[in-house]
Amino acid sequence: MPVRFESTPNPQTFRFSADRVLADRNVEFLTPRDAQLAPLPKKLFGFPWCAGVFVGRDFVTITKQEWVDWDVIAEPLANLIEEHLESGQPVLMAAAPASETSPAASASSTDSTVVQTIKRVLDTEIRPMVAQDGGDVVFASYENNVVYLKMQGACSGCPSSTMTLKMGIETRLKEAVPEIISVESI
Repeated sequence: MPVRFESTPNPQTFRFSADRVLADRNVEFLTPRDAQLAPLPKKLFGFPWCAGVFVGRDFVTITKQEWVDWDVIAEPLANLIEEHLESGQPVLMAAAPASETSPAASASSTDSTVVQTIKRVLDTEIRPMVAQDGGDVVFASYENNVVYLKMQGACSGCPSSTMTLKMGIETRLKEAVPEIISVESI
């Protein structure tokens, strides 16, 4: 099964898609040390140009250093990921790293009604759309009518992430919860 690649709104990040489930949770790796117990991300961090790896349900997002061009590395990377998957090696190990982002974002019965609504809108409307661009948006907190979110994968460091956050996410969350004053990235 071939691994396809495409650019994302973040020029330093490409999304590599597979026609199979790679992980049951989203996990972000920002350093080689983070990836020590994750076979595929560890392999990717073996290259000096690798600046970050985000594993989603059926895709891997790779962020590169500025000094290398995608036209040089994208196809070989797709082949490397495909070979890894065909070998039967796991993408992630069973133990989840601290940067696990799903399903922890889902609403719980101890959340306030407002937080439950925020998490529901994030999980059902916003996160699936952001995943199409190789990223994720994770609920961090809601304090004094301000929603704090963590941008991950292709969204982290993306030049258009502020516009996505303010024009897209903030607008939709304010529709769902009118008392929200703003949405901020942490």
